[in-house]
Amino acid sequence: MEAILSGIIMLASILLVFVVYVQNPKGGGLSTDFGAAQQLGGVQKTNNFIDKATWSLAGLIAVLSIFLTIRMKSPEPIAPVQPEPTEQGQPQGGEAVQPQGDKQGQ
Repeated sequence: MEAILSGIIMLASILLVFVVYVQNPKGGGLSTDFGAAQQLGGVQKTNNFIDKATWSLAGLIAVLSIFLTIRMKSPEPIAPVQPEPTEQGQPQGGEAVQPQGDKQGQ
């Protein structure tokens, strides 16, 4: 599921780059390739489509990113393994630890 969502996010990101590249904030871009301003609404429809595509792709990326972040859990930390005491109560694999208050020979 995570791989599919990640793939959709990457595809939407690539499409968003192309859509932003096509539009020009000063009225140029793809809309100027369709003729003069006297055309029967073709330029306005193209601008509306590009604007809607830009906002839709950006919204899709944002929503899917948040959903994917919530869905993926961070791994739980593993508790350190405590050495098992031997029959005499001493931990294995090391010297016995004496309590600080117990000072022998002094």
